[in-house]
Parts: sequence; structure tokens; C-alpha cells
Amino acid sequence: MSGESSPTGKHSDRGTSPELRASHADRDRVVDVLRIAAGDGLLTADELDERLGAALSARTLSELTTLTADLPPASASIGATGAEVKDEVRIDQFRGGAVKRVGRWVVPRRLQLAVTLCDVTLDFTDAVITHDTLQIDVAMPGKKTLTLVTKPGIVVDTDGLRLVDSRVKYRRTPPNPDAPVTLRVELVGEKTKGRVVVRPPRRTFGQWLLHRTPQTVPRFRKSE
Repeated sequence: MSGESSPTGKHSDRGTSPELRASHADRDRVVDVLRIAAGDGLLTADELDERLGAALSARTLSELTTLTADLPPASASIGATGAEVKDEVRIDQFRGGAVKRVGRWVVPRRLQLAVTLCDVTLDFTDAVITHDTLQIDVAMPGKKTLTLVTKPGIVVDTDGLRLVDSRVKYRRTPPNPDAPVTLRVELVGEKTKGRVVVRPPRRTFGQWLLHRTPQTVPRFRKSE
């Protein structure tokens, strides 16, 4: 009996060579394990992003095995996660102030927004992504704004959203060729009046200073 581990962290009875090439299915299984582990709190958002990138670019089974070697078996993780990582979440609110999901919130597979006269902000910067696709069913009448804050690896599709007296403002996240697509957000339903804004995180004051051009920095001459 071989003591080698499979890419999902389980021991395999087959004498599979670790240098065998990884298939798409192998990579997909490891991606699922990593996302579930993040939902359990076993991986930080940065660790998840790093390992997802490595999993999607892995060429051999040994590369995949390394990514899950310190995680519990996939079956145990799935059982522990069932009550915490939800496939579907519904938000109902009417004139109750702004709706915000920021920080380390767990992204479901489907989110229903039944919100009237409320601004909604969904910030994915530090969110725990447990699925590769998020469908947002929008039902938002009123002159309010739906804001999606993205980061490299997250793409937003607004083609399925019906706009009535509304408009979409899409500021794309600066491209990063090394960042794989970790989440695809699909907007469906209807937005009546107001706006839909998709943007990257706002720069801090320090980041703003670092990105100033030399021409914008005041120059002082020494007195003669």
C-alpha cells in the first residue's frame, strides 16, 4: 500500500507517480479543497489567492499535493463547512440605511438582493471566496447605488442585468497577468433608477503619494 497523498489530501492506494501530469479535473479538485478550507478559516484570503494561483498553473500532481499537504482531508472539511458556507443568501431591506458586506465575509454561490431605497456595497477585497461563480439576483428600485469593490482575479458580468433609468460605471481593476480568475460575478435581475458601480479599492493617502508623477511634486530651490 502506498503512503502517497492525492491532490485532495487523502491517501491513495494506487502507486501513482508524483511526477505524473495533472489534469484539469485534478486542478479543479484542489481548487475546491482550498476554497472550502478558506471557508473553514484554515487559510487567510492572501493564502487562498496564492494557492489558487499555484493550483491553476500546476503541471504535476506533486505540485498540487504540496498545496493541500497541511489541510485536513477534503471530506472532513466539507462536513465541517456545511453549516457555515451557504450556497444561497437573501438580503431584504426597505429604507433601513446602507447594506454593507466588507472585511472577511464569506461569499455564497448565489446572493439575492431585495433592497428598496438603500445603498448596497459588496467589498470583495478581503472576502473569503468559496465558489468560482457568484450570481447576484438584483431587485433594487429607487435612486440608490449598488457598489462592487473588486480586486485582481475578480471579473463582473453585467450583461444579464436589466437597467431601467439606471447606468453602469465600470472601473476595471488594474490588470495583473499573474492573477488567475478566482471569482466571476454575474449580475441578473433589474436595477431601477440609481447606479451600479464596479471599482477597485480606493487608494490610501500613502499609495496616492507614491503614484504621483514627478511633475506634481513641488520643487524648492535653494536660496542663492
